[in-house]
Amino acid sequence: MALAASGVLIAFQNPSWSVLYFHGFLLVFIALGWAQLRYATVGHSRIELTLIMADLVLLAAILTVPNPFAPGAFPTAMIYRFETFPYFFIILALATLAYSWRTLLTMGVATALIWFLSVVGVAVFGTTDPELGSRVAAAFAAMPGVRDLVDPNSVIWSLRAQEIVIFFLVSAILALRGQRSNALLIRQASIAAERANLSRYFPPSLVEELASASGDVGSVRSQEVAVLFADIVGFTQLAEREKPETVIQILRSCHAVIEEAIFSNGGTLDKYLGDGVMATFGTPRVSPADCANALAAARDIVDGIASGNALLATSGLPQLRISVGVHFGPAIIGNIGSERRLEFATLGDTVNVASRLEAATRNLGCQIVASDAVVSRGEGGMRGDFRRVPALSLRGREAPIDVWVA
Repeated sequence: MALAASGVLIAFQNPSWSVLYFHGFLLVFIALGWAQLRYATVGHSRIELTLIMADLVLLAAILTVPNPFAPGAFPTAMIYRFETFPYFFIILALATLAYSWRTLLTMGVATALIWFLSVVGVAVFGTTDPELGSRVAAAFAAMPGVRDLVDPNSVIWSLRAQEIVIFFLVSAILALRGQRSNALLIRQASIAAERANLSRYFPPSLVEELASASGDVGSVRSQEVAVLFADIVGFTQLAEREKPETVIQILRSCHAVIEEAIFSNGGTLDKYLGDGVMATFGTPRVSPADCANALAAARDIVDGIASGNALLATSGLPQLRISVGVHFGPAIIGNIGSERRLEFATLGDTVNVASRLEAATRNLGCQIVASDAVVSRGEGGMRGDFRRVPALSLRGREAPIDVWVA
């Protein structure tokens, strides 16, 4: 579009058939532009830079070599009176679309050198009209400044130097602006990646808050949280008898149900444990509804797996049975690991008890085991036929605890 507009402008300035000479070169520029789109690659593209250099050299030749089809003859230096140098700025503007500040800076240096050499070529090898020059000198003998400007044989070095310097400065400024834009773009991409990473662990409602938090979310601290463990019962046997593709398909469908239940109830997906999942409610922000949300998530997981079993049955896949354990209490949360690999984790006795409660579902013949600590604080999240089981002994723990099962 820019080159087409240039073609119209050239025809307006030179209403004669000789202008077709320049229109032919416009087609060459279009072909070079197409080649840049076709063969250039992201990053350091030598092909793209070579084609841009071809643009600059060709443009310099067109602007400094007289049109052979133009009527009449005049000194070669007269071509500078047409003020055609601004056409270089079109190529510079198009180069900004490549998002490479190095390309812009290279263009500034290359254009300055090419234009300087073209001016030298005109001054040394261009045709002159000494007689016309003498008459101009005589006419403006009293005004040497004007005489130098209107001398048809002069390339007017001061103006050519001005063109070179200004073009280089503009390209340098655009290069600086491009470098800053690239840095900002990379930073925004990094932020988007960080938020995408957060969305893998936290519910969407918390991602924006965490991304804009001024404090250190991963700082180590102790607080009360509700912890949920979910596990597929008999997964080891299922993985042994089914094809790997089938196992992954079943596992993904199960994880999708669990993730939806956790996130929709404001929980945090702490980690995957093979065929199991650990989730927390109250990290990184504590809420009065944490226990109720944990219990609601437990019921949603069981109901979701039951609904998913119907779909698995229609596909001829084995049915799943899920077990869930939920507990509430103090826990240590924060980043663990080394500087090279950090992980936001929840640790402590509360986590261990929740894991033991999930394992207790096998002996109790149920799908959900929730401690009295979580039920007493979150009765609003209890749905279904929960019943109380007092003084349940857990493996590796001396004191029994009261639980609710469903």
